[in-house]
Amino acid sequence: MIKLSRMADYAVVLMTQLARQPDALRTAGELAQSCGLPQPTVSKILKLLAHAELLVSYRGNKGGYLLARRAEGITMADVIGAVDGPIALTDCIGPDGLVCEIEALCPTRTNWQSINRAMVDALSSVSLAEMAVPHAAFAERTPVQALAE
Repeated sequence: MIKLSRMADYAVVLMTQLARQPDALRTAGELAQSCGLPQPTVSKILKLLAHAELLVSYRGNKGGYLLARRAEGITMADVIGAVDGPIALTDCIGPDGLVCEIEALCPTRTNWQSINRAMVDALSSVSLAEMAVPHAAFAERTPVQALAE
């Protein structure tokens, strides 16, 4: 099964929550409560997102987090990459360039590279703004349509 890490999933939830009120400065505690997530986990994810320049962090009593840019300019690939690192379906196509024991004879490596590129393209075609709208509005655009664009 291919699935996102729990942290990446939570990051999408948090970013979506922030995108729904883009001008509201939100604290980690507020976000944790509104999303039903543990505050230490939320704090850790928010720091990763700020480090990736997807969020701006303001310190102090009236501090909190804001999106670093418009939700239309942030993709799901950006959010997932900020938490999990570069998107790679197998080790041989990751940025580490790990070599497996059958790489020299592997007939599927180039195919995996094509599949990985399609996955990254699909995630790059879905903006945070799209994720922030209710499901019914987003349901009209299928993943196949996103890949075709």
